[in-house]
Amino acid sequence: MKQQLARLATRVDALSLRERVLLFAAITALYVFLMHFFSLGPMFAKQELLRTQIVQQQNNLEGIDSEISDKVKAAQVDPDAPTRERIAAVRAQTEALATSLRAMQNGLVPPERMAPLVEAILRANGRLQLVSLRTLPVEPVQGAAKPASTPAANTPPADTQPAAKPAALLYRHGVEVTVRGNYLDMIGTMAALESMPTQLFWGGARLEAETWPNSRLTLTLYTLSLDAKWMKL
Repeated sequence: MKQQLARLATRVDALSLRERVLLFAAITALYVFLMHFFSLGPMFAKQELLRTQIVQQQNNLEGIDSEISDKVKAAQVDPDAPTRERIAAVRAQTEALATSLRAMQNGLVPPERMAPLVEAILRANGRLQLVSLRTLPVEPVQGAAKPASTPAANTPPADTQPAAKPAALLYRHGVEVTVRGNYLDMIGTMAALESMPTQLFWGGARLEAETWPNSRLTLTLYTLSLDAKWMKL
């Protein structure tokens, strides 16, 4: 053993100063590593275990806080809130539709002006004879109600009440006018009706031949209005 130490000392003495410094640094680094491994390593491992446990506890606390918050929110939820939101949305849509219909109505002939306007156009033509001019019943513009479904045989009859029909937003006011005269004069009158600044809608036309050169033309004209009132002729 002594011989080995002597040979090692001889080798160290043979090293240059730079080699001795490097050797000393290597021995010091090895010593520090061994100290860290055998003494500080277990302490760091314990510290990491504690950190993991703390993080887990924090996660558990966050989960409990979230559960408590959800229960508090659920207790504060208004069960009628979805219904009120749907009602508010329907009201907003209805108001928007009514506004759009009012804007559209500005370009249409008012119901009370239909008959006087048709008569004025016929007088301007002068060659057509007015046979009749009558108003038609006011009709709401909306889809037809769907028939109620028949209950199953095993289903007990419920206390049924007639479903309330939705209020119409738009009404159709029509007139039926019958004139007699020359076919070309009738074409001119129809062109005059179409070229008016305010609009009328065509509901139908029926042409009947009479003694030449006269024909009999029956026109159905209508306009749209937000008002169900109809001024009788």
